[in-house]
Amino acid sequence: MQVQENVPLAPLTTFRMGGPARFFVEAKSIADVEESVRFARTRDVPLFVLGGGSNLVVADSGWPGLVLKIGITGIERRAVAADDGRALFDVGAGESWDRFVSHAVMAHCAGVECMSGIPGSVGGTPVQNVGAYGQEVSNTIESVEVFDLKDNQIRELCNEACGFSYRSSIFNTTERGRFIILRVTYALAPDAEPHLEYADLKRHFEGRETTPNLAETREAVRHIRAGKGMLIVEGDPNCRSAGSFFKNPVLSEEQHEEMKRRAAAKKLTIPSYPALEKSRKVSAAWLVEHSGFARGYGFGHAGISSKHALALVNRGGATAAEILALKDQIQQRVEEIWGVRLETEPVMVGF
Repeated sequence: MQVQENVPLAPLTTFRMGGPARFFVEAKSIADVEESVRFARTRDVPLFVLGGGSNLVVADSGWPGLVLKIGITGIERRAVAADDGRALFDVGAGESWDRFVSHAVMAHCAGVECMSGIPGSVGGTPVQNVGAYGQEVSNTIESVEVFDLKDNQIRELCNEACGFSYRSSIFNTTERGRFIILRVTYALAPDAEPHLEYADLKRHFEGRETTPNLAETREAVRHIRAGKGMLIVEGDPNCRSAGSFFKNPVLSEEQHEEMKRRAAAKKLTIPSYPALEKSRKVSAAWLVEHSGFARGYGFGHAGISSKHALALVNRGGATAAEILALKDQIQQRVEEIWGVRLETEPVMVGF
């Protein structure tokens, strides 16, 4: 294990901003993880686990302790399928998520094809219960192998133990900071048809007589994401972001009715769809755009993507403070106009 000092974190994030790590280690094995934890405890410094860096806002002051980048890679398909015919894939937490999706699609296994093009690493997917275009990883995760910082034990958590709900799990709520994710096991459906329930995908394949295969669905998703600036393309300023900065609000019937009344007063109709039992999910992007923040909006070196209203971007030389000032401005305006406070998606590091 090699410990580096004062390592810039900006190049390791899609936002391309933030200060340095006091100490930095890339762990390529479980033994490296265990040794890194001992190092942080011996030095009495805080520990932060870094994955693909795609969902982070790093403070301008950086991180005062040890940043542990998980570099455990590998994709292995188990020789024996699950009892119900599903194919099990054991994937290292440091593996590229999109590389795994590509691997699954090429193996003709369905369940993650609509999550193509999402940046970041496999280890980050259970944390926020990552999802897109009608699929969520919680529907495919069989188990998660973790290092438990509470008692220094390696454990395997089943799907139910992860406490998955919309964009959340125990890893970012009740047990935040307790577990280091080492590997994830996904259960996929061999030779199944792709999931084509989402409106954008239906429009993409409109008029087609034959059902698209998994590979065609993957390419369609990547094409749609690219059109929204949600596919990491080197050199595209819209890609210097953390993806969607705000979660779609899930409202009670009463809250939803109140929002509809506010919209009707402005002669607007709110796009929404059933989310959870007795509640409604509303488009955060629509709320942002109908609160005076158009795509391409600029705020100093920070701004909003010209392709997607939910992506805050580093327009060049932005500080974390500027991004958070823009975030505050949007939250306050949306709450004033619509009576709802938008929750943020990215992890805030060093604040």
